[in-house]
Amino acid sequence: MSGPVAGRPGPTNGPTRGPGTPASGPAGRLRAPAGGPATAVAGNGYARLWAADPAGWAAAGVAWLGLTGLVDRRATALEEAAGRLRAGWTGAAAGSAGGRVDALRGELTALAPAAIEADQVLAEFAARLRLAKARLAEAVALADAGGVLLDRHGRASLDPAAARPGAPAPVARVAAAVAAALESADAADREAAGRLDELAAAAGAGWLAPPPPWRPPPGTDPASVRSWWAGLTPAQRRWLVAREPELVGRLDGVPATARDQANRLLVGRRREVLLAERRRLLGRLPGGPLELAGLARVEASLSGLDALTARLTDGGQPRAYLLGLDPGGEGRAIVALGDPDRADRVLTYVPGMTAGLADASGELGRAARVRDRCAALDPTGATAAVLWLDYDAPDFLHEAALPRQAGDAGPALHRFQEGLRATHDGPPARQTVLGHSYGSVVVGTAARDHGLAADALVFVGSPGVGVDGAAGLRLPGGEVWASTAPDDVIRLARPPDALARRILVGASPLAAVLVGGEEHALWFGRDPTDPGFGARTFPSGRYGHTGYWDPGNPALDGMARIVLGR
Repeated sequence: MSGPVAGRPGPTNGPTRGPGTPASGPAGRLRAPAGGPATAVAGNGYARLWAADPAGWAAAGVAWLGLTGLVDRRATALEEAAGRLRAGWTGAAAGSAGGRVDALRGELTALAPAAIEADQVLAEFAARLRLAKARLAEAVALADAGGVLLDRHGRASLDPAAARPGAPAPVARVAAAVAAALESADAADREAAGRLDELAAAAGAGWLAPPPPWRPPPGTDPASVRSWWAGLTPAQRRWLVAREPELVGRLDGVPATARDQANRLLVGRRREVLLAERRRLLGRLPGGPLELAGLARVEASLSGLDALTARLTDGGQPRAYLLGLDPGGEGRAIVALGDPDRADRVLTYVPGMTAGLADASGELGRAARVRDRCAALDPTGATAAVLWLDYDAPDFLHEAALPRQAGDAGPALHRFQEGLRATHDGPPARQTVLGHSYGSVVVGTAARDHGLAADALVFVGSPGVGVDGAAGLRLPGGEVWASTAPDDVIRLARPPDALARRILVGASPLAAVLVGGEEHALWFGRDPTDPGFGARTFPSGRYGHTGYWDPGNPALDGMARIVLGR
């Protein structure tokens, strides 16, 4: 591994350049080669990979990301200075000076996406380095189990003391596994170095260039958006991110990295919208119930946005990608943990009733638990988890008993999933869409009415999904899954005729027969955990309606295994 280019952590201090044999970790099991045939593997790259520190690269990315705050402060100071200049100076010279200050502010603001991009590159490199180290650990475990010795250079040879007569020694398998781990680290290294080189070279002349005037209108299919984006030059894409972040941030079919850059630039503006609304409501106090309720909503949204912003900037792993943000109403957010365009598996989680910006951080934590469980079950694979909170979730039971909001959300969820397919790099990822409570109605309705680019659908705590059988979800058999906890109150979400039938059952079985009705019907169709629905089920413990993500609940393990395709 060569290490990213000069100007970033270099030969003497970069995590991928640790010299010699590491002092800790699985390398402690390395032994000197014994007799027998040896297979050479990648020289000193073996020791360097053990010594590599992914956290160091991720921290370097966070340092770059922190420069965006400095840029914002300097740009604000320039804007304030320009305002004072206009107030006390007029004429041609004043106009010329004001224009120059505005131009300087624009140039300064354009640096923020570059700092975000540097963080993205280094965070992605750190993530791929972790996977390479996990693959190397598996190779060492295979060597230990198969009686194969590895020396400090990663060369594999047969251990005569551990050899079993007649049993083939997996020397070649171990050597291939070590080589594959080292090659994956080298590939990540080369790509990161190339992207940083390109970013550094572009920072000179031609950093930004206006694109052609046409823009994809709202509702454009993601494949067409992807084609439009691919036809732009890097300088034109940077221009759009810096000058039109509202457009770039919401377009399905634009890569996750560009959407993340654009939406991060908008966080401050979104917060200002909420602060302005709070000032307006405070100015009307003492007001009536509507004003008080509105003020409580705004305060909750502000708190939720601040919590989400903290996760976006704290350097937590995996890196968070902000794919959408809207403070209007209850607030909306789309956040990915890990780059979905580079992952082997992508989970899209759709939360249910009362979900909004106020609790986006908590809902993101649920997606994170599934992703973390996937990483524990398969440490060598890359999984991204997306919180998709881009619809108006019901706030009250009388709203949650109706399908209107789920129907309204269907086209947006359909486009988002299509966008994930369109922007993914390399072989297609396995895509799973998970709906909880009313979110399962959103997922089922979208699949029924529009189709979803998904390999599996998962429903937990569902009041029905808008169809009476799995075949209505337009997905291959065996990839529709459901779980409902034994003590989940959603089991009581029966339609009025079913409730009447239950009352009559208690009074007279004959009356119940006369009334008829479907015993397994819920608000939005047949219970997806009922055998007659046709879904595959997985167990949940007694954790109530919101406990499917609790560490002790077998449902968490079930969701992770579905995402992994196991």
